Amino acid sequence: MNPILAILKEHNISDEQVKELFQALTENPMMAMGLISQLGIPPEKLQQLMGLVMQNPALIKEAVDELGLDFSKVEEAKAKLNQ
Repeated sequence: MNPILAILKEHNISDEQVKELFQALTENPMMAMGLISQLGIPPEKLQQLMGLVMQNPALIKEAVDELGLDFSKVEEAKAKLNQ
């Protein structure tokens, strides 16, 4: 299992919440940040999660693929964020 998804599951984040989070990430990354803060993940685990993503951004693509979402939407969101 993808380490990002594993950390979310470890904190009893439901499949529905995980999909909602990644859907928000693909459509509006700022909204996703708000959702992450509402999940109740302890700060040290959240820091670990962010570290994983920063060290290996490909994990996001793997998680999106594992969830069956469209990665091109992530790329579009990233382009919007960089404008």
